[in-house]
Amino acid sequence: MTGKTMTGKNMAEKYYSFGVEEEYFVVDGETKSLRKKASPAFLAELKRTVGPIVTREMLQSQLEIATKPAHTMQEVYDEMKHLRRSIGTIAADHGLAYFAAGTHPTAAWSGGQQTQKIRYDGLMQDFQMLGERNLLCGMHVHVQLPDADRRVDVMRRMVPYIPLFIALSTSSPFWRSRSTGLMGYRLAAYDELPRTGLPELFESNAEYEAYMSALIETRVIQDSSYVWWTIRPSANHPTLELRAPDVCTRLDDAVALAALYRALARHLFNHPETNRDITSVDRAIAVENKWRAQRYGIHGSFVDRGERRAVPIAEELDRLIALLEEDIGELDCAAEIANARKIMSTGTSADMQIAVFREAEQRTGSRNKAFGAVKTWLTEATLQ
Repeated sequence: MTGKTMTGKNMAEKYYSFGVEEEYFVVDGETKSLRKKASPAFLAELKRTVGPIVTREMLQSQLEIATKPAHTMQEVYDEMKHLRRSIGTIAADHGLAYFAAGTHPTAAWSGGQQTQKIRYDGLMQDFQMLGERNLLCGMHVHVQLPDADRRVDVMRRMVPYIPLFIALSTSSPFWRSRSTGLMGYRLAAYDELPRTGLPELFESNAEYEAYMSALIETRVIQDSSYVWWTIRPSANHPTLELRAPDVCTRLDDAVALAALYRALARHLFNHPETNRDITSVDRAIAVENKWRAQRYGIHGSFVDRGERRAVPIAEELDRLIALLEEDIGELDCAAEIANARKIMSTGTSADMQIAVFREAEQRTGSRNKAFGAVKTWLTEATLQ
């Protein structure tokens, strides 16, 4: 681009590339019960047809997909839609189905089959029963910043916003055929594991590296990929990886949250003064707001330290969108951000699952049939 000034949109194309990872449950095509052991023929056809971007998770009952790095929201939307539908078609050919939800509504975690891989062997040895209980599906969003060395700084200042992504993504209200009373139970279960939850407020790259070095040199972990915070610098990519959300059942919700996170990452990178003075008090409040997001989803409120009041989630989202107005314009994602607002009126996957369950239970008088209706809705909505 000799002789030309790089504009905001040029910068968006050069930087802030992003990608999405989603985890899914593989289920029986008719009953939608969890398939605890993977079908070799199904997996082989996935690899042959879809390619290496579809992989198995630690437990054989789960799959993970990862999009290619993209520069526009449309690219990611189109690829995710193609992947979801392709997996659905191949699964049906093998008498299977799949769906996107933070938890499987009825599955029992005991007796799950581990995927044979050296990394997973080590994790299961370390986690013991907690590894078997890790029957959970999340969504991860990667964003590449213009300077990878600033990922720790942006991560630190991102902490107060993490609960909002949790609230907007809740898709795990049921666990082992029981209502948990939480809109997002997944993180409550996931936080049983070590090195999860919100990251510490590292003041510098040196502090972050000192922490990692201590764990690696003492052979507690092999590398930084064994740290599973709600947000982290990726060990394998030059990205800052958001890991907090439940996997979203509806594709539009997933892409909306990816757009919101990408715009926020850009804003925090370009405005180092935002949350510059964040303290342990702010992190402690974020921990409380994380719980409130898990418990109430979009129907709750967050503690606002400055205003000394509980701010409704809808107001919190409106504030953030107003803050990101320039970034949304530069990244050309206003339509996707509008879908984030739409979640506030249509509800999250958790809201829909609860509504489907209540309607079916009232109509049939059967909890089993009500859970069957939920699993059918999840399967159909994942492919829409």
